[in-house]
Order: sequence, then structure tokens, then C-alpha cells
Amino acid sequence: MPLPTGLYRPSLALLTDLYQLTMAYAYWKSGMERVEAAFHLFFRRNPFEGGFTIACGLEHAIDLIESLRFEPDDLAYLAEVRGADGKPLFEREFLEYLGSLRLACDVDAVPEGTAVFPLEPMVRVTGPILHAQLVETPLLALVNFQSLIATKAARAVLAARGEPVLEFGLRRAQGFDGALSASRAAWIGGCAATSNVMAGRFFGIPVSGTHGHSWVMAFDDELQAFRAYAQALPNNCVFLVDTYDTLQGVRHAMQVGEELRARGHEMIGVRLDSGDLAWLSSEARKMLDASGFPSARIIGSNELDENLVASLKEQGAGISAWGVGTRLVTGHPDAALGGVFKLTAVRTPPEPWRPKVKLSEQPIKTSIPGVLQTRRFFGESEAVADVIYDVGMAPRGPITMVDPLDPTRRRTVPDGATSEELLVPIFRAGRRVYDPPPLTEVRKRVSSELSRFHPGVKRFVNPHLYPVGLERGLHDVRTRLILEARGGSERTH
Repeated sequence: MPLPTGLYRPSLALLTDLYQLTMAYAYWKSGMERVEAAFHLFFRRNPFEGGFTIACGLEHAIDLIESLRFEPDDLAYLAEVRGADGKPLFEREFLEYLGSLRLACDVDAVPEGTAVFPLEPMVRVTGPILHAQLVETPLLALVNFQSLIATKAARAVLAARGEPVLEFGLRRAQGFDGALSASRAAWIGGCAATSNVMAGRFFGIPVSGTHGHSWVMAFDDELQAFRAYAQALPNNCVFLVDTYDTLQGVRHAMQVGEELRARGHEMIGVRLDSGDLAWLSSEARKMLDASGFPSARIIGSNELDENLVASLKEQGAGISAWGVGTRLVTGHPDAALGGVFKLTAVRTPPEPWRPKVKLSEQPIKTSIPGVLQTRRFFGESEAVADVIYDVGMAPRGPITMVDPLDPTRRRTVPDGATSEELLVPIFRAGRRVYDPPPLTEVRKRVSSELSRFHPGVKRFVNPHLYPVGLERGLHDVRTRLILEARGGSERTH
């Protein structure tokens, strides 16, 4: 079956969990169309035991929200879904309602490439509760995965200390969509190129690649294979040298490199894909330099991630470019970012917002109520703290922030400190008011953002815990709601 001209078929309305539709039906059936809700997408811990996360996936989320429609085929399928009694789960009038539905929510979000931290809202959706509920699952799917991979890539780039990181993960990715999303996020996170040609076409990412072991094995000997490749692609010669004997492979590559040079071309370098990369790359570097190839790159690959790159750098490896694949595009060792989408306030216009709180036996899972925004404060040279506040109680003057997990820990942000709001308007009443920047600009934003934080935040081992707190008024509201909810719960026992 041929691929469509676009990445997906036109309608993605059913790319959701069934419970979003059953709740939407129950809202409709209960006459709650006029009720509005505020939802926030956030995560509870940084991935990879790290000190930061890179927000990613917003452009795809914008496309989905802007084009979300229930097409006749979608409604025909939903008409066939049955309940436990074998009868239709949704009545015809509700499906007609879905068919005419146009999302009318306000959406605010953190721009892609921004460094964010646990409990901070990455996306805020306010509007008709039924509408807002329908975007929960796709928003989480798009933002969670790409933020995970962009963060992993940014860490690998930090480990490489200015040397290029190449994303080679297509064949190990979680399906075609996972591969494309991962390539996009890895490029945003700082990777220099991808092996994924379709990602290059769709997203404008530079593509990179040479040959595999099968090319060498298809010939009678390695030297013959290298010569044939150089004859075919004299302007793309990175030779994979570890099919048989790595250092002998380097010698063969240099021999063909001299032949290339005689024809007016230059060997780009060699790739090492197995063995002791630290020792082999050091030996290869000596050989290349001694033979007149000081500019030839040594590309290292083989199950690399930020930790192995950092280790190889510490060992003095001669690698000058890093091919990362499996562990990057799968977010190893974290399976997901773990972002959630929680209701935090409700109202029936023109009434004001009523904050809502969800309780948990785990303090970190007790939600933050209100219609939230995050304000980032800066010192002379770097970001110093983020304060989460309710937009209905915007703080003025010196701000006292309270640790959401330990209310005895407090600090005051000086009056007049430079600051910026992290959430920016994306949609107003369903109409897009934000134009996503080019990916090249998003990619630059990542490096710019990370440069504004103390090096300790970017450590891989025991990173500095960047201060994120609740504005004191919001903390007081949250405490009151928790006590009220617990009191009500206790009275029912």
C-alpha cells in the first residue's frame, strides 16, 4: 500500500483513549456544555536522573488542535462501538454533536526548546470542559515523547563538548512515527544530522550516512570494497573499518584516501562501530595524523549515549563525531517522560474560576490548583528560580516562593529582578494566534536556554536541584483546599 503524500491521513480525532470520549459523552449527557475547565500538562521528575528537561512537540500539537475534526468515517466507527450490554455506547445525537464540534479553547504553552522543570505547566488548556478533555491524550503523546528525546539529545550534545552528534536511530525506533518524531526532537536537542532520510525531507534536517558492514562483506576483500565505494561516491567517503580487523581497516582507508586525494577528493574519515572505542580511536588518530590525514574524522558508534560519550571523552578517545542511535531514539533508560494532564479549576461563565485539587498519598501527586503560569527570574548572569502562580493572583513586589513538597523551605525573590513568563498564548477561543518558529530557531533556543543555567543543573550525576516553588498566595490556597478535601473525606468514613 503506497504511503500517503502527508505523514498521516487527514483525521486524527480518534487518536485518543476511549475514556476521553466516554467522559465527553457524559459531559454532554449531563448538560455541562457551558462548564469551563482549566487543565495543565506537566511532569513530576526530570528524565535520566537529570537536572532539566527540554520542551518539545508543540508544533505538532498545534497542527493537531487546529485540524481536529470528527470525519464521517470516524463517526461511523464510533456508532459501532458497543457497551457491556451489547448496545451502542454513544447515541446518534451525540455523534452528530461531535461531527459539528470545533474546538474553542484557549491554549498557552512553553515554546519548544525551553528548559523546564518538574511541576511547571508546559501546556495550559482552558475552555469548554468537553473540548479540553478531548485533547488530553494526543497532547500527552506528542509532548511527552518529543520532550524526552530532545532532552536525551541535549545531554549527548553536552557530553560531546562541541563535537557533532549524529542521530542514527531509525532502525531501532518505536515504529515509523516514533522514528520521525525522534529525529525531529533529536535535531532540536542539538544533533547535527540524522540518518533518517524521510525526517530530512519533512523537517529539513541534514542527512548523514555512509555504508554498512554488508558493503564490505559483498566484496572479496576490504580494500576492494573501499575502492569501489570511493569510485561511486568520492565526496562521501567515511569508511566503516571494523568488519574484520579495525586497525588494518584504518590502513586500507588511508590507502584509498591517498588514491582519492590524487583524484582531487578528500576522505572524510573512518567509523568505528565495535571494540574498545577509547583505545582504537586513539590508535586510529595517531595513524591518520602520521599519514597526512589530520582533518579526517573518526566517528564512533555502538550503543552510545551521553554517559558513554562523557566516559570516552574522559579517557582521551580520538573520536571527533558521535553516532548515537538506539539509546537516543528510545529514551533509554527512561520509557517515558511521565507527563500528566490534570484539571485544576472550573467555572460556569461569567462566574470566576474555582480552583480544584487532587489529593494523593504521595505528596508529589497532589495537584496544584488554579489557572497557572510560571515566572522565571534571573540574576546577573543566569536563571535563579521559577515561581508558579495563579494568573488571578499575579504577584507583585518581593515574591516569597514555597517548596511544593516541603512548605518549610522558602525563599524570597528580590523586587525588581528580571523575569519572563514561560507560557505564551497559542490559541484563543480555538483560533491560532502563534506562529511556530523554524526548527533552526528552536534548535538555537535549546543551546541558548541551557547557557542561562548554572553548570550544576546540567551535571549528569547528582545535578543541582533548580529552585521551583509556589507563590505564597497559591501555596495558601492549595493548603486550604487540601485541608477542606481531607476534612470532607474524613467525614464520609
